[in-house]
Amino acid sequence: MTQVYDDKGRRVAVTAIALGPCVVTQRKSPENDGYDALQVAFGETTERRVTKPALGRFKKAETTPKRHLREFSAEASEEINIGDTLTTDVFENVSHVDITAVSKGRGFQGVVKRYGMAGGRKSHGGGGPRRVGAIGQCAYPARVARGRAMPGHMGNRRVTTQNLRVVTIDAEKNLMLVSGAIPGPSGAIVEVRKALKKAGKSA
Repeated sequence: MTQVYDDKGRRVAVTAIALGPCVVTQRKSPENDGYDALQVAFGETTERRVTKPALGRFKKAETTPKRHLREFSAEASEEINIGDTLTTDVFENVSHVDITAVSKGRGFQGVVKRYGMAGGRKSHGGGGPRRVGAIGQCAYPARVARGRAMPGHMGNRRVTTQNLRVVTIDAEKNLMLVSGAIPGPSGAIVEVRKALKKAGKSA
């Protein structure tokens, strides 16, 4: 993360995202696969670290083996073919994006940190200021209700942050600056899509 200044001189906290370059390794169509989609590859690797079917797709796209493969929905009208390289041009005139990544793992945490509960009283005689408290009833139904917020594993799950505003795009450095924070640690692999709920908006 870093910060930039907009046209009105306001400081904006942004996250810098490197957009590829990503290579299209497969173009799925309704005739062959039942739907329209693009398979995109990113990150260099060696041949021994990929499967033979994936290696065949890389050779068909005339590119080197890649480490990461992701599939994105596409429209039949989009003129994107196997072997094409996707850069910042995909997000031209896009004002908002949805970003998906695996969030940071926090390990086993209690309800105060995991769910923001207030905890018990801190005064003299309090039984435990960070404990869960009551979790059910005694006689009926005599069980803990399903879905109760309890201590457990926090983070390390797939998260999507929606409607992040695109502050600027640097085509020369292949960077996108979005307003605010995104899931995952620094250097994580993220999936950037045009915002689903603001598809009609433009910069």
